[in-house]
Amino acid sequence: MTRVLVIPGSNREASLNRRLAAAAARAAVAAGAVVTVLDLKNFDLPIYDGDLEAEAGLSANALRLKALIAAHDALIIAAPEYNASIPPLLKNAIDWASRPGVGALPANPFAGRFALLLSASPGALGGLRGLAHLRAVLEQLGTWLLPQSFALAAAHQAFNANGGLDEPQTRHLEQLVESLIAAAGPAHSRAGLAA
Repeated sequence: MTRVLVIPGSNREASLNRRLAAAAARAAVAAGAVVTVLDLKNFDLPIYDGDLEAEAGLSANALRLKALIAAHDALIIAAPEYNASIPPLLKNAIDWASRPGVGALPANPFAGRFALLLSASPGALGGLRGLAHLRAVLEQLGTWLLPQSFALAAAHQAFNANGGLDEPQTRHLEQLVESLIAAAGPAHSRAGLAA
């Protein structure tokens, strides 16, 4: 079974992107994946600093984050847009997790992983500008990204009381999640892509 790690890029309890991540996680479970939802609140990471890394190495939380990413076949990242770019919480987590490996951990756990990018925003573009920056970062790290992202505009009005979306949005999200799982599955393994 495909293992999917869902990463909301916001810590706010009422975050629209946390709601979107939860909807994507439900879609992944329905599609037969084993799903883990990561909460970046549980990873207390200082702002990345090369001097700090040189002095103390990777913290236990950075190593735990790196191992969690490495243990999954695919990533679903729901990222808010901050000033048309990546939120610092998410970028900092990526920076720490992509530092050289320790022991059996990979140097860069993003390399060879498949990913679907999502964003929710009250604005008309749904956070699409921030996803362009996130896409560039993850491509640089060797992540296999689905060509299509999911940007939910007017997201403050999009969710019902149960946290669901309307039928067309739900089906669109489900189709993207299913595409991610198919890409990350055994028929398209990272080993096969690397060959």
